[in-house]
Amino acid sequence: MGERKLNEANQHVYRVQGFTCANCAGKFERNVKEIPGVDDAKVNFGASKISVYGDAAIDELEKAGAFENLKVVPEKSSQSSQQTGDYIEKEKEPFYKKYSTLLYSVSFLVFGFLSYFVNGEENVVTTLLFLASMLVGGLSLFKVGFKNLLRLEFDMKTLMTVAVIGGAIIGEWGEVAIVVILFALSEELERFSMDRARNSIRSLMNIAPKEALVKRNGQKLTVNVNDIAVGDIMIVKPGQKIAMDGVVVSGYSAVNQAAITGESVPVEKKIDDEVFAGTLNEEGMLEVKITKLVEDTTISKIIHLVEEAQGERAPSQAFVDKFAKYYTPIIMVVAALVAVLPPLFFGGNWETWVYQGLAVLVVGCPCALVISTPISIVSAIGNAAKKGVLVKGGVYLEEIGSLKAIAFDKTGTLTKGIPVVTDYNVLGSQTNDKELLSIITALEYRSQHPLASAIMKKAEIENVNYSDVQVEDFSSITGKGIRGKVNGITYYIGSPKLFKELPYAHLNTELEDKIRTLQNQGKTAMVVGTKTEILAVIAVADEVRESSKEVIRKLYRAGIKETVMLTGDNQGTANAIGNYVGVSNIQAELMPEEKLNFIKQLREKYSKVAMVGDGVNDAPALAASTVGIAMGGAGTDTALETADVALMGDDLRKLPFTVKLSRKALNIIKANITFAIAIKFIALLLVIPGWLTLWIAILSDMGATLLVALNGLRLMRVKEDE
Repeated sequence: MGERKLNEANQHVYRVQGFTCANCAGKFERNVKEIPGVDDAKVNFGASKISVYGDAAIDELEKAGAFENLKVVPEKSSQSSQQTGDYIEKEKEPFYKKYSTLLYSVSFLVFGFLSYFVNGEENVVTTLLFLASMLVGGLSLFKVGFKNLLRLEFDMKTLMTVAVIGGAIIGEWGEVAIVVILFALSEELERFSMDRARNSIRSLMNIAPKEALVKRNGQKLTVNVNDIAVGDIMIVKPGQKIAMDGVVVSGYSAVNQAAITGESVPVEKKIDDEVFAGTLNEEGMLEVKITKLVEDTTISKIIHLVEEAQGERAPSQAFVDKFAKYYTPIIMVVAALVAVLPPLFFGGNWETWVYQGLAVLVVGCPCALVISTPISIVSAIGNAAKKGVLVKGGVYLEEIGSLKAIAFDKTGTLTKGIPVVTDYNVLGSQTNDKELLSIITALEYRSQHPLASAIMKKAEIENVNYSDVQVEDFSSITGKGIRGKVNGITYYIGSPKLFKELPYAHLNTELEDKIRTLQNQGKTAMVVGTKTEILAVIAVADEVRESSKEVIRKLYRAGIKETVMLTGDNQGTANAIGNYVGVSNIQAELMPEEKLNFIKQLREKYSKVAMVGDGVNDAPALAASTVGIAMGGAGTDTALETADVALMGDDLRKLPFTVKLSRKALNIIKANITFAIAIKFIALLLVIPGWLTLWIAILSDMGATLLVALNGLRLMRVKEDE
């Protein structure tokens, strides 16, 4: 544990430019680990970052990535912040300049074929033109391939280098030149696809303005966000984007929070309401007190967490990595056997079977297989983040897709979590209504119970003063209620079962019928009394979310077998709400540990179970589930950091979308892996009749890579209402 802490304290994160493939990222990681002074290193291919544990200079890191001409920049430097737009800037480069190497290589190839038709295959000019095409288009490939051969490292560039050398030896100059060009094109397509996927989340970095109008010492100054301190007052005019997280101290407006929560409808903001960086102020002028530094804003945390999530290896990625590790050496052996066995034992032509062996090497390149999973994971997680769903890793993305049951906390999840007092019945003519309400409110004020706010609201509406009431010996009775002494009398407030346990204050039949009626109406009934008598009954109702019923219906349609509502509320209230929203199982009057135990039982039955709650009160149950899903992650650090998935807005409708996206991602990953392996297998079968050519080999590899990449990118286009 001590070593881990030491490593984390000495962690340095860098952004990396120039990755062409996952294999190259793996090689860079291994090279960095060999640098003296580096304890460990971890590449995040999805986010193009590397975490280095230990000490290494930038030039040492770039030397470790010299095989790929990688550029390394510290994550928190100003250079790094500009790197977001690097890919976009490259897009603006003239086509001929950006792809000059490839164009020169193609030009030599075209002239080579012209010479071939005019002068013949054996002509020196023809051979030199094909050779020039190979060297121009494949110089970087050969450099890495030769080094790998010397070190006995076998990756796709090693395979290609051996194939190109072998092809040149047997005189297949034209085909080899085409293979080199198509391989370079395949790498470019792979890089382009991954950049598109990465930019789906990196584009969020440009949402928040880099400057803000700040009020300091009576003056209004435009200040860079890096120079804004906590406590500064920021002025946001109508139509402007909010640059920093903070709390409204003056003004009223509607703010579009789609970038953070995925909500399309603007949210009203008044004094004491929280606002987030990157959201759009639509109507009035706001003065906002800054509560977080620029690196701690919600949008910064989302970007950081999503990039970390993109680097987390999903189970399917672990399978692909393990498969590729053994796959490449096996292909080398198969290629050698194809080239050698037929001529040695079956009288085959050496040139023909060496050619077939070289074609096996080319078709064996695992480009499509290696990119099949990361591009899908990066695309899906990026799309989810843009829709207001933060998925903390590929493993959770896959787990959501295989869920069989989902449990929901009632308060604040299926309901709005904003309770109101619906009934206040004082029993007995001797009791003063307002005086008793002030005592009840004074006790509830000290309580952490969600329903306390409803009673406090009622007291404020009726102008009942409770702040002057002196409460002594206050204590909470877990799962049942509260008690406290006022003017020497001990008062109890809680569920009806609390009063069944008191020695003298008993509920009569009439009162029990009244409480049951209130509960059957979906209200939570609380009894107020002393040790000797019942004084009042208060009923509180928490309004059900309009979307809850629709969400449960969509989840069943998506294939979820069981939906469960977990609540500490009474059975009558739970039944009224549960039956209305349509859950298949209602568990009421649960203590926190009983919620936890129920989730464990559900896991034994279904294996894959999710728990949806607020991320704080339901922490044990969230932790015990396969996937913990927190509601309202925006502005809630606990939810962002502890949940496996956070629904950024207070919108349960994002849940069916998340399940659908996950299942689509799972299907696409499986399809990609199956297709990538199948296309190789089919191409290898062509060896038996001797039909496999270098052309077919490289086209099958490039075609598979392109189709796998495009299939993965489809996840960026999955919509909520599909």
